[in-house]
Amino acid sequence: MKHLIIALLILSSNAHGAAKEGAYKLDPDHTNIGFEVGHLGISFVVGRFNKFTGEVNFAPNGESKVVIDIDPSSVDTKVAQRDSHLRSADFFNIAQFPKAKFESTSVQYDAEGNPSSITGNLTLHGQTKPVTLTVKPIGTGNGPLGEYRAGFHAVTTIKRSDFGMTSLLAVAGDQVTLTINVEAIHQ
Repeated sequence: MKHLIIALLILSSNAHGAAKEGAYKLDPDHTNIGFEVGHLGISFVVGRFNKFTGEVNFAPNGESKVVIDIDPSSVDTKVAQRDSHLRSADFFNIAQFPKAKFESTSVQYDAEGNPSSITGNLTLHGQTKPVTLTVKPIGTGNGPLGEYRAGFHAVTTIKRSDFGMTSLLAVAGDQVTLTINVEAIHQ
């Protein structure tokens, strides 16, 4: 049975085609919203957010939209004490700012019809700033239950200070790389 499922997944995948137009929801079990930030100027701390929701509407010849809501209280760096500190007023200040959000304002497509960049507004720590995500398509195909899926890798770099997060900049660097690995299910 295991070999049959693997064979079906391989046969149903289409790693080179453009994603179908239409509405998608992020699959939380196969999507990761992560970050990397310098530590003392000598290494990096990596983390992720465990709670988020998102919707995507691909319309290469029309209005596309990407909306991702993130719960910053779900920050996870695999160190409980650090995660608690990140939730405090020194960083995310989740008591005052319990939600982060990205909402696209434009989506650019490549020659194959896949998104190549997404520009939008990131709201974090009570501040809203424009950011552009560089997007790379990963693949498309049907999941084990026949549902159509599309996968993308998106990256951008922000400065914490642009969002009013200025505490401990010498310890936890100002520049943060955000990486979103998306697997979305066509609705």
